[in-house]
Amino acid sequence: MPKDLAIILNNGSINSAVVTALAAQKARPILLHAETSSPPSSRARAAYDQQVAFFKPFREHTLSLMTSPPGAESTTNADPRAETYDRRMLDLLPLIAAAAQYAVHYQAAAIYLGLRIGPHEEELARGTEYVQIWTEMLQSPCGQTDLEILTPLLELEPWQVVDLGFQAGVPFERTWTCQEEGSDPCWSCRTCQLREAAFQQAGKVDPLKGRK
Repeated sequence: MPKDLAIILNNGSINSAVVTALAAQKARPILLHAETSSPPSSRARAAYDQQVAFFKPFREHTLSLMTSPPGAESTTNADPRAETYDRRMLDLLPLIAAAAQYAVHYQAAAIYLGLRIGPHEEELARGTEYVQIWTEMLQSPCGQTDLEILTPLLELEPWQVVDLGFQAGVPFERTWTCQEEGSDPCWSCRTCQLREAAFQQAGKVDPLKGRK
């Protein structure tokens, strides 16, 4: 009996690669790459293309999508940390809506997100509630009562994502997290530093680090 189809949002990152590997264990993956910046990142796109070549999904699609209006600024007096968190969740909505359209077209059983919040109780509880609400909102209009939004990395620390990725055979050399567009990561920007720390805490060697 063939596996169910699943839509996986993939932006070329570590989280995307790990989620794709996990989804492929249970379903036939359909990768969806949303270009959410203008101009789009060529390195992130290259990493996505490399992951497509590695995972060999059932189908793959690219769409251009702005997640928030250019120059949008907050007008609330909320706590900055909470505001950033809620904006992050808000920015996911267009991506989820796009994924839902593909899920309906392919009659997919699930939508996989590489969303990671971590083990912090309050934020994790809010994130879990968001995902539950999104799932319920999609099932009725999509006419698929079994359609699920799955976030297998939700409560993990970055180093745990790396460790899980090694267990799942993830090609980390085909991921990109640097804020720069060079041929190699800069290893000085915030996202490079976070990546390096995650591999160190997991006790693993980053294949991109070894290239430098």
